[in-house]
Amino acid sequence: MANPAQAAGGRSFLQAVSTVTEEAPSPLRVVQMEGLAVLKIIKHCEEFAPALVTGQLLGLDVGSVLEVTNCFPFPMREDDEEADADGANYQLEMMRCLREVNVDNNTVGWYQSCLLGSFQTVELIETFMNYQENIRRCVCIVYDPSRSNQGVLALKALKLTDSFMDLYRNNGLTGEKLREKKLSWVDIFEEIPIKVSNSALVSAFMTELEPESPVSQCDFDRLKLSTAPFMERNLEFLIGCMDDLSSEQNKFQYYYRNVSRQQSQQQAWIQKRRQENMSRKAAGEEPLPEEDPSNPIFKPIPEPSRLEGYLVTNQISSYCNHINGVAGQNFNRLYLMKGLQEED
Repeated sequence: MANPAQAAGGRSFLQAVSTVTEEAPSPLRVVQMEGLAVLKIIKHCEEFAPALVTGQLLGLDVGSVLEVTNCFPFPMREDDEEADADGANYQLEMMRCLREVNVDNNTVGWYQSCLLGSFQTVELIETFMNYQENIRRCVCIVYDPSRSNQGVLALKALKLTDSFMDLYRNNGLTGEKLREKKLSWVDIFEEIPIKVSNSALVSAFMTELEPESPVSQCDFDRLKLSTAPFMERNLEFLIGCMDDLSSEQNKFQYYYRNVSRQQSQQQAWIQKRRQENMSRKAAGEEPLPEEDPSNPIFKPIPEPSRLEGYLVTNQISSYCNHINGVAGQNFNRLYLMKGLQEED
């Protein structure tokens, strides 16, 4: 006897469930972080600043929301094989201990500190690719202590775009492939909005801790007119990035000069071979092939990767946005002080 549900719908319940499972996952819309995890990240990064630190993010992947409920820091170590092995053992031991006390121990990414937004590096991309091998969706939380000292919570959630990851896996970061996929330097990273959430008990406790005075020392610090050190360091890093971009451009100019020289040599060789074939044909001999794969001039010159240039351009854009934002805030403060002095 036929199953009526299968006869009516054309497929069984198990087939329907498997189809739903195989559907493409919903895109990541928001990263929801617990207040405790945010405070742990800030504390770890601030304690070791200006040294760069990193740590593991733990949480849950629920639909279009990636929940970060906890985190733990990685120990600072030297770059060698024994230290890497110790670091891996440390991570496994920490996650085992968290599981024993009934704390979320699912890895959803990692966090790291940076200096003035200088996080767009090849190492970051390689780390993303390593995480993607085992985790379907992961993010990197980047915290900048130097920018946070200016009165802004410099906390970002980043992920690589799918189109860039496909090209990176296939070593397709060449000019032709990038033009074919219409991929530019702004399409490497995707910033995911961060939402900080707390339980009702924590929110009530924070309300009790609020001071009676409506103005705190932090509010007065935002009115400081001196931001010269922050601007100077941003400009120094910006100049360094401009030098790096110039070096990348010189590398490609050298490549295109070599390609043009090779094409000229190929044309001259083909023209000479054609004349030789005409002579052989007149003598009744078999013509030779116009192209000789064994000849070095017919070997293609490998095109350098455009990844470094794209990352440097991303970094330049980040520094320009920082300078623009700080300059705008400074103008607002100056106009405010001017208005106060005129009233006096």
